[in-house]
Amino acid sequence: MSEISFDDFLKVDVRVGTVLRAEPYPEARKPAIKLWIDFGDEIGEKKTSAQITVHYDPEKLVGRQVMAVVNFPPRQIGKFMSEVLVLGMPDETGEVVLVGPDQNVPEGGRLH
Repeated sequence: MSEISFDDFLKVDVRVGTVLRAEPYPEARKPAIKLWIDFGDEIGEKKTSAQITVHYDPEKLVGRQVMAVVNFPPRQIGKFMSEVLVLGMPDETGEVVLVGPDQNVPEGGRLH
């Protein structure tokens, strides 16, 4: 594990957002779900693609709060432009489990 400074950590802008829309992304190389996430007035709505199909169905993601890095440059994922990186942790088999607050918080709140 390499060390970073606290200033390096502060450069990573992790915010909470609420999933507004989710749909399957069958064109992706690996099974994925497209997400449209509301990060509040300051950041607005951003979209992303996430490989979370093992534990999540698109229709059950709507309304869920998730954490995401919002200051990476956009990245082309197939024909879809991903604007944020949704955060997750691997389960015992390596499949992604989303990270989010355990209580509802205002959209756009920054991780401290």
